[in-house]
Amino acid sequence: MRILIAGAAGFIGCHLARRCLQRGHQVIGVDNFCTGDRDNIAWLNEPSPRPAGADFTFVEHDVTRELDLAGPLDLVCDLACPASPVDFAPLALDIMRVCSQGVWNLLELARRRGARFLHTSTSEVYGDPDVHPQVESYWGRVNPIGPRSVYDEGKRYAEALITAYHRKHDLPVRLARIFNTYGPRMRLDDGRVVTNFICQALAGRPLTVYGDGSQTRSFCYVDDQVEGLLRLADCDYAAPVNIGNPDEIPIGELAREIIELTGSSSPLQFKPLPGDDPRVRRPDISLARRVLGWSPAVGRREGLQRTVEFCKAKLSRA
Repeated sequence: MRILIAGAAGFIGCHLARRCLQRGHQVIGVDNFCTGDRDNIAWLNEPSPRPAGADFTFVEHDVTRELDLAGPLDLVCDLACPASPVDFAPLALDIMRVCSQGVWNLLELARRRGARFLHTSTSEVYGDPDVHPQVESYWGRVNPIGPRSVYDEGKRYAEALITAYHRKHDLPVRLARIFNTYGPRMRLDDGRVVTNFICQALAGRPLTVYGDGSQTRSFCYVDDQVEGLLRLADCDYAAPVNIGNPDEIPIGELAREIIELTGSSSPLQFKPLPGDDPRVRRPDISLARRVLGWSPAVGRREGLQRTVEFCKAKLSRA
């Protein structure tokens, strides 16, 4: 297949691109490096065992501008959006544009080429939920003008736009609601809790826990996430599907687990909880199990250990 991946320089995007190359596909990566990492593109260009015919091409481009490429396309994967809470304020308008005009442009490209369209939405469409665990039929509880709203509502708008394209043009669309994902090739400075804790622990600094640490998250290792996305892309199901690991853990407990894994003696430092921060997050993946035959395979401790080793190596080169 010939596959376009928007957001290929991002954390999940580069892993998805690499897996597609390993399957023998031709991959066109697109990114404007708003939050993507050029090291991830270099990683994709490194020599590695690939089936005959696998090929990677990179195009530096902002998907909020119209994109046209020569040749056929079988699948358009949309992972092009800043997704870290530290980016929500400084990149607020960029996020809104990519969730609207960017998604529109990629949908139009897929429609013109007769390609399937895979979009990575988010568990943030559920907001601070009063239904737990979160099932796809739950409409969510989101503050439309809060500090996280540009991402939460941007993704909700994108889901509505994609569904409208499916109904109007019979475009084959796939909607993944991905939950917290972690693993090698995360940005170390993106403010997400796993890399924050690991980098603080490795440096012997206090681990910053917001609130009292009782709020929960469910973390999915990136290899499992990519497998779920590819199974969704290959299936015939147009409604949203949760892709995440239901292994839920309080943030305070995660901090202590990372201290143990790194051999650190760092203390915990508690700070006020940011506005609209969800109290709980856990996917109901019954639909993914039934429709995709998918469930996560990598346990949290194993995945965290791999991530610690990546962070150690990255920091040693800094």
